[in-house]
Amino acid sequence: MKKAVVLLSGGLDSATLLAIARRDGYACHALSFAYGQRHRAELDAAVRVAKALHAVEHKTVSLDLSAIGGSALTDSSIPVPDHPTAGIPSTYVPARNTVFLSVAVGWAEVLGAGDIFIGVNAVDYSGYPDCRPEFIEAFQQVANLGTKAGVEGQGIRIQAPLVTLSKAEIIKFGTGLGVDYGLTVSCYTADSEGRACGACDSCRLRRQGFIEAGLADPTRYR
Repeated sequence: MKKAVVLLSGGLDSATLLAIARRDGYACHALSFAYGQRHRAELDAAVRVAKALHAVEHKTVSLDLSAIGGSALTDSSIPVPDHPTAGIPSTYVPARNTVFLSVAVGWAEVLGAGDIFIGVNAVDYSGYPDCRPEFIEAFQQVANLGTKAGVEGQGIRIQAPLVTLSKAEIIKFGTGLGVDYGLTVSCYTADSEGRACGACDSCRLRRQGFIEAGLADPTRYR
């Protein structure tokens, strides 16, 4: 089977992403990050999702982005907003997808994998600049300019199949592929049991997605 590195956060989008990569015939090597985020519930969810969706292996890499701070997700002194805000919200983590994709590219080279899957979305998202198609296209150019695989002609392709889908479309798509969204955690401030706050931006988008999809929301709220 052809190999792929699949970025797996443990949330709704990345679970759908892994199911898509499996459907498309890839041997999936799931990659998660302990990056200094507020909680580990999403990492526990990633373990569950990787097992349920039959990833070949699942690796969690530690990268402490809290060392530079600048985000409500990595700095406990910055509150997570519980209402929509203007502009790019404080939950944006500086350089997160740039760093994650860089590590994924390195692992892809080691594995001999030609594809990397990332679950960025430019429709129902919070305005993060590193979730746009332009960013993905530019990073793919960087990956192929700066790697042995790219220079020698094999190349690395970055796939973002969710980038133009709404949250409801993602949920419908994943449900059709057998994704159990009850295994996932999307909340920015989930408790130690993985229960969601229901108020943060990620919770609001997730809940509205299930409503628009006409499907029951399996999220556990505290």
